Amino acid sequence: MAKVIGLGGLFFKSADPVALAAWYKTHLGLPVEDWGGAAFAHTGLPGNSYHVWSPFAHSSDYFAPSGKDFMFNFIVDDLTQALQQVADAGAEVVGTSEDSEFGRFGWFMDPDGNKVELWQVPDDDNN
Repeated sequence: MAKVIGLGGLFFKSADPVALAAWYKTHLGLPVEDWGGAAFAHTGLPGNSYHVWSPFAHSSDYFAPSGKDFMFNFIVDDLTQALQQVADAGAEVVGTSEDSEFGRFGWFMDPDGNKVELWQVPDDDNN
């Protein structure tokens, strides 16, 4: 039987995909390629990172203040600095950063009104 072995990508609509890609490239160093998106090799991620697929109840407010039915998550190497960078670029940082056994998490609203979760994985030696 064939089975799912990881998250292959996240695809979403944007009113101005070129401008949104440029914003992420400029303010979070997203490696946007000529075709307009970014690809991440698993070898380029921290050893203890992973991809998550998780449906939420329709009544969940976890994506608020975005009115959209999705949210995406980026692994970052420095949560505090990444949140400062997007705030300096005019993004609204939402909520308070949280620490858990899974690492550090923080959120912001991008120029298209998408809620984005940033995740700094814990150090390998803390697991």
